[in-house]
Amino acid sequence: MNKLHVKKGDEVVVINGKDRGTRGKVMEVSPSEGKVIVEGVNVVTKHVKPRRMGEPGGLVKAESALYACKVQVICPKCGRPTRTGSKVNAKGQKVRTCKKQDCGAEF
Repeated sequence: MNKLHVKKGDEVVVINGKDRGTRGKVMEVSPSEGKVIVEGVNVVTKHVKPRRMGEPGGLVKAESALYACKVQVICPKCGRPTRTGSKVNAKGQKVRTCKKQDCGAEF
């Protein structure tokens, strides 16, 4: 099983591609594929066929997955995109930390 630097619910910024600079919340994480789905990023149009009587079909806009290496976590304390480190806190739990020199916040 592969491990990713982002978790569900993290706020991230896209650092590469057509949506570069866009911020959003991580809705879903797929560690086996190394991909994430971010709210409002990489929106594609899907053709949907009606499945039941009365259910509408047509074109539906939905977020598509993008590689986790193309997003960077935003620190909740300093509000800047950052790499994440890890350390053991006073309670003995492993927590992620901000790698910015002047911040160092735990999240």
